[in-house]
Amino acid sequence: MAIRPLVILPDPRLREKSEPVDAITDDIRALAQDMLDTMYDAPGIGLAAVQIGVMKRVVVMDLAKKDEERQPLVLINPRITWASEETSVYEEGCLSIPDYYEEVERPARVRVAYQTLEGETVEREADGLFATCVQHEIDHLDGVLFIDRLSRLKRERVTKKFAKAAKREAAG
Repeated sequence: MAIRPLVILPDPRLREKSEPVDAITDDIRALAQDMLDTMYDAPGIGLAAVQIGVMKRVVVMDLAKKDEERQPLVLINPRITWASEETSVYEEGCLSIPDYYEEVERPARVRVAYQTLEGETVEREADGLFATCVQHEIDHLDGVLFIDRLSRLKRERVTKKFAKAAKREAAG
C-alpha cells in the first residue's frame, strides 16, 4: 500500500486521545496495511494510527525477529481489561521519538481485548515483550508517550531536545 510519514515529538497530535473505530471498513483495512508498511519500513515492532496522523484507535504490531517470518497483528479499539501487580522493566523506544531509548516499568502481564480486521472480538493474555508493546501502543491512543513514565527530569530533557530540533527544522 503506502509508507506514510511519521508524526514526531513535539507534534501536538501525539497528546490527543484517538477516536474509536465505529465500523471495520475498507478504509480501516487500508489504514492497517499502510500502518504495517510504515512500521516495517521504519523499522519498528508496533505503531498506533496517531503516529501517522490518523486519530483512530488502531494499533499494528509484529514481534517477529528479523530472521523469522512476519507475524502482523492488527488491533482495533484495543483496551487493557486487567493488569498484574507484578511489574517488569524493558528498554523502550518509539518511532515518534527517534533514537531515544529508556527503561520503563509497566505491569508484567496484561489482558487485552480488541477486534480483528474481520470484526471478531478477541481477549488474550500478554506477557513479556508483547505486554510491553501493547501497553506502549494503547498509551499512544490515549495521548500518552513512554517518556511520560520517566522521571520529570528525563522527560523534560528529551522534550526540550525534540522541541529545539523541530524549531531548527522549521527555520531550516
